[in-house]
Amino acid sequence: MIRQRLFRLADSFIDTVREIRRDIHRFPELSFCEYRTSEIVRRFLTSHKIDHVTVDGCTAVIAVIKGKQPGSRCVALRADMDALPVKETASHPYVSVNDGVMHACGHDAHTAMLLGVAAILNEMRDCFCGTVKLIFQHAEEKLPGGAVAVLSSHLVDDVDVFLAQHVYPDLPCGKVGFCEGPYMASGDEINIDITGRGGHAAKPWERDNTVIASASLLKDLYSRFPEPSRVDETSCLLAFGAVNADGSYNVIPDKVSMLGTLRTFSPSCRSDAKNIIKSLSDSVASNYGCKAQLHISQGYPPLINNVALTRMCASVARSLLGDDNVVSLSPLLTAEDFAVYSQRKPSCFYRLGTSNLEKGVIGKQHTGSFDIDEDALAIGVRLMSFITFSIMND
Repeated sequence: MIRQRLFRLADSFIDTVREIRRDIHRFPELSFCEYRTSEIVRRFLTSHKIDHVTVDGCTAVIAVIKGKQPGSRCVALRADMDALPVKETASHPYVSVNDGVMHACGHDAHTAMLLGVAAILNEMRDCFCGTVKLIFQHAEEKLPGGAVAVLSSHLVDDVDVFLAQHVYPDLPCGKVGFCEGPYMASGDEINIDITGRGGHAAKPWERDNTVIASASLLKDLYSRFPEPSRVDETSCLLAFGAVNADGSYNVIPDKVSMLGTLRTFSPSCRSDAKNIIKSLSDSVASNYGCKAQLHISQGYPPLINNVALTRMCASVARSLLGDDNVVSLSPLLTAEDFAVYSQRKPSCFYRLGTSNLEKGVIGKQHTGSFDIDEDALAIGVRLMSFITFSIMND
């Protein structure tokens, strides 16, 4: 009976969910600037008489829906709201009007689906025990990430379990994926400046060669941290995306800046890697008469899916979608600030397939061609609602 009622409600809200997703997509907002999106969320919650508060100092919104025996347990559902500095190249009717800003990671869909889930849970609050908190979170895409502010607000201190679903073009629409244990890596930003005496390229006795020192350091770092051929919880990746030497044909600069990222799954590997980067930077720079300045901006921790919770969520998904539509996923070296929640309480972050080859929906996330098969919206609303009911009534 619960399933039938849930499905009827999901069907009644899906057009609204689609409209909200398209509206948010047309007016994307960057991290820490999600003012309009936050207002859309608050208006919807108010119209459905769902209690909610805005987190002090930011745009995040937390809604609270109390079922029977509200103090018995508390489950939090999280959706992110921010967009990316990406220029959209798709040609659908709801293309972004903010040139150079786009929902290229699907957070518009996450927000819209969670509003649909909120409406369903509110209508069916007599059917579950405990309290559900819905986190509409800002700034997932930019350090330090919005999850830190949400946790610091103490508005979710009573949460027992955190859940999130994320669109995934690597799976076709209709399928969902789960990974038990370590799923996404930590992500730290590596900044190395190699400094020395700049000067005329033809007068090596008057200057140091910061460019050669940087190239040598890159070579040694990649030798020490070879790129993995496969990803598992022992993987460690160090990659550099920018080497900036503001010199010229015959000008050796006094500084070369290197920007990179460090990805690991274990705290010990993370710490050891940072020590190695520091030691190599100092020694190689010294060999060329230069100095190395290392700054590491600590990013998100590893995202760890609680094994028992993830198995339970996958089992619910199979009962809803069928065994063939639920797949096991391998760990990824990408990072995600939901990891901050996963370090605090048992958590499950799972994937919702959104690509469709026949419809031409094949663009990857963080690219201008990214889009979703909107049929996935109904699946996501149903699945997150059903998982929540299953946890609350277990």
